[in-house]
Parts: sequence; structure tokens; C-alpha cells
Amino acid sequence: MSERKLTEAELTEALTELSEWTRSGDTITRTIEAKTFPAGIDLVRQVAEVAEKANHHPDIDIRWRRVRFSLSTHDSGGLTALDVSLAREIDRLAAQSD
Repeated sequence: MSERKLTEAELTEALTELSEWTRSGDTITRTIEAKTFPAGIDLVRQVAEVAEKANHHPDIDIRWRRVRFSLSTHDSGGLTALDVSLAREIDRLAAQSD
């Protein structure tokens, strides 16, 4: 069963807490610049572990020290609570890696 898509009001509220994230249609995106290439890869590994436990996986693009995470719940055709939750976890992990 797919997750319920968030309403526009719910998305607006969630994005006020996720100030580093940008919305484009049915996707939210954040780019993080790691201190080093290995630090960026380590962040990806940590996010992968959290994502696997949640069974909700981001699209990840790695360009040297820049790591771009994109979230959307494809089964639901938009943004859901799963995306907001994973975005919060990515923010937490990124803050720890500073």
C-alpha cells in the first residue's frame, strides 16, 4: 500500500523546518558540500543505512565533495511523510559530519 501524499499545507509546514531543502514539483532536494571526498562518501553510507531501515531510498548524485539527495515517494506519485522523515535524518547526519 502506498503512503498518503502530503497536502500543500503539510508540505509548506514541513519545508519551514527543512530550510536547506528545495522543492521542485513532487521532489525535494538538498546538496551538501562535504569537507573531503571521503567524508561525502561516508555521509552517503550513513544515509544508505537509514534509508534501508526505512525502506525508502533517495536518489543520490555524487560530484567530488558535493552530494545531492533527492526525495520523492514514487509509489505515491509525490511527497509523503516518508520523504520528510528521511530529509530530517539526512539533515541530522549532515550536521554530525560538519
